[in-house]
Amino acid sequence: MRAALIANREDADPGFVGKSLRARGYSFVEFLREDFAQWPSLDGIDLVVAMGSGWSTYWDHVAEPVKAEQSLLATAISHGIPVLGICFGAQQLSVTLGGTVTKAQSTEIGWFSVENVPETADITPKSLTDGPWMQWHYDAFSVPAGATVLAQSPAGPQAMVCGRALGLQFHPEATESIVRTWASGEGESELVAIGLSETELLEHTRTYLTDAARRCDEIVDWFLANIAQRHMG
Repeated sequence: MRAALIANREDADPGFVGKSLRARGYSFVEFLREDFAQWPSLDGIDLVVAMGSGWSTYWDHVAEPVKAEQSLLATAISHGIPVLGICFGAQQLSVTLGGTVTKAQSTEIGWFSVENVPETADITPKSLTDGPWMQWHYDAFSVPAGATVLAQSPAGPQAMVCGRALGLQFHPEATESIVRTWASGEGESELVAIGLSETELLEHTRTYLTDAARRCDEIVDWFLANIAQRHMG
């Protein structure tokens, strides 16, 4: 089985999500956002995974690749191809489905828990809200008409499902090496701005990582079994 991996050139590591999908027989075809003009078609693609990004959906200087990604997601949805959107990928999914993306009321950088939505608690996997997730975002997405919110935080929706698509605001894929990369360069300045050091963030990461990896695998398994296989008639 083949999965299209939509990501930025310098941040195309699917981490724990990739490990879980590969263990279930998936291989990846990269759709790098910077190279959107050369993207192949979705012929033969069984799953689309849209990863996070340092971009915002509303930045004018990346409008072309942002729109191209939304078009690709729309094509996947119209053809019944399952979609997993993570952070920026979830925001792109929201816009594609008719939602909006705006600045979040609060920034989440670090490890944060997400909460059940009472109305959907019976269909939400326990792994989703059973511990903290790595977060690094300034924006929040709205839940479009026809979608169902599964989890939330003070910053906004954290998980939504619509048909065969699942959007997650947090980063289940985050390994220690991924977090270390994010925390370097401009990321280090972002951490300083919120009063968090790279050393502290990596210490927190090591504390939560083993359990987060287990819960990521459980969520991928739940997504493939319960969302990706939904009847779309």
